[in-house]
Amino acid sequence: QVQLVESGGGSVQAGGSLRLSCAYSGFNYRNYCMAWFRQAPGKERERVATIGRDGSMSYADSVKGRFTISQDNAKNTLDLQMNSLKPEDTAVYFCAARWSTCVSNEYGYRGQGTQVTVSS
Repeated sequence: QVQLVESGGGSVQAGGSLRLSCAYSGFNYRNYCMAWFRQAPGKERERVATIGRDGSMSYADSVKGRFTISQDNAKNTLDLQMNSLKPEDTAVYFCAARWSTCVSNEYGYRGQGTQVTVSS
């Protein structure tokens, strides 16, 4: 059974940092693109960062230079280090897994999400 469980969300002041973690199981990560998404109330879901099967990473322009995605294959975890947080980063963040490449926004598996709130 595929599971993705996020942790590490919370409240922080602008300029602060948070580290999100996603523990995944039930599938072979080697065949999947892994990603972090976020969704704020009234806004469309945004793909924040991806890490491909070859380890290549990509970021949304809105977080480039501030967020870092990483994957620990020994622990089956996907992390998102978020620095210099802004109020507009406030959202529910969730991790997701997609078979094969990262070229599409269609992800077959996702977690329940964790709330990140950034106050000004």
